[in-house]
Parts: sequence; structure tokens; C-alpha cells
Amino acid sequence: QVQVVESGGGLVQAGGSLRLSCAASGSSFSAKAMSWYRQAPGKQRELVAIIGESGSTNYVDSVKGRFTISRDNAKNTVYLQMNSLKPEDTGVYYCKAELMMVVTRRTFQYWGQGTQVTVSS
Repeated sequence: QVQVVESGGGLVQAGGSLRLSCAASGSSFSAKAMSWYRQAPGKQRELVAIIGESGSTNYVDSVKGRFTISRDNAKNTVYLQMNSLKPEDTGVYYCKAELMMVVTRRTFQYWGQGTQVTVSS
């Protein structure tokens, strides 16, 4: 049974920083792309950042230069360092992990439960 668990959300003032973590555990798998999404109240969920298996990254324009996504393959963990936070960064942040099962070689997408990030002005 695979679990994807986020941590690190909270309340921070504008200009502050937070670091989110997301760890995948459970069955034997190889982690492929891992990504962070966010959903603000009344808005659709949007992709914030993605990191490939080789470490290549991509970001939504609104966070470029402020957020950094990284991963620790040994720990099956992905991080999102968020600096210079703005009130518009407020939302629930979700981790998505694409995991290839070692036995079947099939890849599945797993979502975490989400962690709240609130940036006050």
C-alpha cells in the first residue's frame, strides 16, 4: 500500500518562507516525476512545480525565481522551498507522485492529502 504524505504548511507573513516536504512510502516502486499543485479557494487546482526523475524542473510563471523544487531519491521525498511568499500563494498544496511498481512495471499517480499554506498581508 502506497502512501504519499505532505508536511510543512502553515501561516506566514508576506515575504516569509516555508518548506514543504512530501514523502512516498509503501510498496516497492521507482519514483518518476514528482510535482506540487495548489488550489486556492474558489479556483481550480494548478500545477506549481514539477521535477523529473533526472532532476529537470519546471515552474508556473508566477513562482519562478521564488520557489525551488528538489528531490531526494534515496528517501523518495520531494521538497518545495517557497521564498518571498505573497498572499496570492495561499491555498492547499498537494503533492503528486508518479510511481512505477517494481513488480508490474506499471506507473500510477498518487496524491497526498494536502497541506494548507496561508500567507498574510
